[in-house]
Amino acid sequence: MRAMMSELWGALAHQIDGILEVHRAGLRSRGGYRNPALNPPSTEHQVIDVRAADGARLRVHAYGPQDAQPVVLIHGWTCCLEYWNPQINAFAGEYRVIAFDLRGHGESEFGRPDQLDCHLLADDLCAVLDTVLPPGQRAVVVGHSLGAMTVQAWAGKYPQRVLDQAAAVVLANTGPYALVDETTVVPFFNRPLPLLNRKVPLPMWLGRGGLSARIVFPPVAPVRWVFARQIMSLDADPEIIDFGLNIVRSCRSWVRSEFGRLLAEMDLGDAARHLMVPTTVVAGTADDMTPAVHAEQIAQWLRESGNLARFVLLPTGHLGTVEAIDGFNEILGEVLAAVRAPAEAVG
Repeated sequence: MRAMMSELWGALAHQIDGILEVHRAGLRSRGGYRNPALNPPSTEHQVIDVRAADGARLRVHAYGPQDAQPVVLIHGWTCCLEYWNPQINAFAGEYRVIAFDLRGHGESEFGRPDQLDCHLLADDLCAVLDTVLPPGQRAVVVGHSLGAMTVQAWAGKYPQRVLDQAAAVVLANTGPYALVDETTVVPFFNRPLPLLNRKVPLPMWLGRGGLSARIVFPPVAPVRWVFARQIMSLDADPEIIDFGLNIVRSCRSWVRSEFGRLLAEMDLGDAARHLMVPTTVVAGTADDMTPAVHAEQIAQWLRESGNLARFVLLPTGHLGTVEAIDGFNEILGEVLAAVRAPAEAVG
């Protein structure tokens, strides 16, 4: 009976996804925010044709001067390249800002992968970098959440490419493994309980089930409150909460499910040790999805290898790059300026 109900719900969710496809595109491209940083970039963009190894088409947009220092932005789970509007709007005037949809997300094709994991996403990142970077050019590579996990997997699988194609790296709101063991997004689990004087672990079956569920986000007040409380922060600006929820709602439920299963099982080990370029790690003090303990571990590995440029805690939930736009943009601006300065001196 349970299998039958699951199959019926899956079929219904698939039908809903098809009906809402145009609506989802509208959520991605929505404008009219009072905060201009959230609105679609006014800068013209170039559409770059990129194909993954299995033939899947990846949507890649490039903004800003073609001869400027490139920065590549990789979004997280259930998001899309429009998630980076605040950074594109801030930096496309001076830098070559390149953003792309992870496979299955936004307008990128899911393809027919033999196995969906972060190593496949690392190969996709290779395809993007090989297309957008001329030989010898290195980009500042920025990943948020699953995007930052993609960067870690890329470094572990292709360490020489890090040296050849990355000038610096920024990892935001991410982790390397044990996401279910550390997440505090489910109330009462993985957090100290005074009466018990210990943490109650989140059962793997519950964590895996929650991450892989075909969740929909109807535009009703209770859903918005739960999203703000558990994914972002209730202290976030209401308009930014709306922006974040619109981005996440634009993801198809079956894609959310497939990648949620990936996250539940993901184990990148200490792949971040292979980021042998200056790397900045950013975490949110109120991030329940990927608590700061993950970032602290990554920062420790980088500290040991001598490649930790900076470890920063921002007062945000999981969508830290939009919850603290000014703070994150200041961090990214410093990284970009540090990379550009030696190049200008040589020039």
